[in-house]
Amino acid sequence: MNILFVCSQNKRRSLTAEKLFDGVNGHHVRSAGTENNARIKVTPGMIGWADLVICFEKKHLSRLKEKYADELREKKTAVLNIPDEYGYMDEELQEILQGYVEEYLY
Repeated sequence: MNILFVCSQNKRRSLTAEKLFDGVNGHHVRSAGTENNARIKVTPGMIGWADLVICFEKKHLSRLKEKYADELREKKTAVLNIPDEYGYMDEELQEILQGYVEEYLY
């Protein structure tokens, strides 16, 4: 399965998720951000590539729906509700992600 993780700037949360889960059980994982200053910004092609789009907050999914409604129409989506209060590869963030994302990977 191809999984796209989306947060605001693609510097901490979604990038951590990509590093943690890429290759797990054969899944391919990418990450991107919704903000203009994101490390890697979400594109229509990324959404087209993904089988599942996992956002960190409701606002991320709302932004995607505003800009990419057509691309998201047939996609599975999820919102983790993990706030932007963790650093890149933060141990607590990794533990939270393991618990939340497990149902999608196994």
